[in-house]
Amino acid sequence: MLRRTLGGWPLRALFSAGVCGLATAQTALVDPQLYRSSRAPQAIVVIMRDGLPRAALLVPEAGDARAQAVYTRLVTHADASQSGVRALLRERGTRFTAYSVVNALSLQADPQLLNQLAQRPDIKEIIADRPYRMALPATQESREAANRAVEPSISLINAPQVWARGFRGQGVTVASADTGVQWNHPALRDKYRGWHGSGAEHAYHWHDAIHANGGVCGANAVAPCDDNSHGTHTVGTMLGSLGADQMGVAPEAKWIACRNMDQGNGLPSTYIECMQFFLAPTDAEGNNPRPELAPHVINNSWGCPPSEQCTPVNILRDAIANLRSAGVLFVAAAGNWGSACGTVQDPPAIYDESFVVGNTTLSDTMNGSSSRGPVTVDGSNRLKPDLSAPGTGIRSTIPGGGYGVKSGTSMAAPHVAGVAALLMSADPRLKRNPERLEQLLKRGVRPVNLTQVCGGIPANQFPNPVAGHGRIDALKALDLISLFGDGFEATTHLVTLGPAVTLVPAATLVPRVISILPEKDSL
Repeated sequence: MLRRTLGGWPLRALFSAGVCGLATAQTALVDPQLYRSSRAPQAIVVIMRDGLPRAALLVPEAGDARAQAVYTRLVTHADASQSGVRALLRERGTRFTAYSVVNALSLQADPQLLNQLAQRPDIKEIIADRPYRMALPATQESREAANRAVEPSISLINAPQVWARGFRGQGVTVASADTGVQWNHPALRDKYRGWHGSGAEHAYHWHDAIHANGGVCGANAVAPCDDNSHGTHTVGTMLGSLGADQMGVAPEAKWIACRNMDQGNGLPSTYIECMQFFLAPTDAEGNNPRPELAPHVINNSWGCPPSEQCTPVNILRDAIANLRSAGVLFVAAAGNWGSACGTVQDPPAIYDESFVVGNTTLSDTMNGSSSRGPVTVDGSNRLKPDLSAPGTGIRSTIPGGGYGVKSGTSMAAPHVAGVAALLMSADPRLKRNPERLEQLLKRGVRPVNLTQVCGGIPANQFPNPVAGHGRIDALKALDLISLFGDGFEATTHLVTLGPAVTLVPAATLVPRVISILPEKDSL
């Protein structure tokens, strides 16, 4: 729940009384730029020292009960851990937002309050949360009429063959964390979870994390609105359709959204606020959270570079890991910093917990701008992306009821989120089970034509840091579902289905008994 209420930096910040009037050594790690600024209050994010261990979120529950159990543990821990800081802020009359998706708070602090917070032993880090002008990943756009049938990228990944078997995303909720959405676009309106046939209810289905400026949408938009076009385009790729015009992968899925960028520019606090909403959607006032209404998959076609204060690089990792623990698949665009190796460089694409997507062309080659791994910015040498998808010359929905063509990993990622929705509609036991979904998606791929070598892995060996495991194929992934219990390694929260299953449309599928298999804590 978002509580709005009154009342790894390289160096530990050590300041004397002569610097901005601050005194003595600090206990928390403080962003040095906060001390180089004026005496006026500054926006900050306070990260508590007492994070909840991953092992504490390994719950025996499955399905929506898993989401509820993890949410309850996170809230209980945050309430206890943050109690002292909250009491201090209330005593000072300082407004703040408290999060549980990550053990943190955001607020405005003057130098005196900053010094008080920095000396607290229960605070780990304090970072600046100031806006910086940052362009969205490079795209090319052209307006086109709704005069096509199935889009080439949708055909390439074999989504229509999955539809022919009766699986179109029904019963699955996808989410957009982006620049917003034109909710009443003709190709999107009926798929909005808040639409009830004659009107819309936006509580629990939309949240705006932009509280100042906001472009054409303004701040605190009460209904879904897109101040750029980027978010509307990515939602269209996940599920958009209008009659024979099919630009979306999962046309019978439902969508919800949170605007985490102001005209393409985000902050750690806006990214975290949307993750908090997706962990347990709330009413219009930010109250009465309902974790059972959390989306099954979130598309994240954004990156948080140093210019948006995403330093240290692990600032968003706990929030993403906690969403995954709650049973939410977190799909992320790799970035558009290619073609050099080691250019998967910004959160959230650098994290192990993110399911990261590179950009291929319709001829199954890598787009030159698609970021390549391995991840070196955090010293992990982690293999990313996880896989690739079409992201070049993608036609989809844009504000104003129209259609446009864009290119980038931002366009590739929603293809994978859509395929995840198709798989969950084919087998609802995959809901709240991102571990199994990731295995299916990684294996449900086709080779990409490569010559580039990154990380010392040959171009013809998959997975590799250029294309990951390969280019997504929805039909191949669907066919793998029948192999559950036959060749997959056991991991945390895995649903074990036993013998091969016969797939039937989701509406008629009867759940089987499940078992939860333990795994060693990943951190």
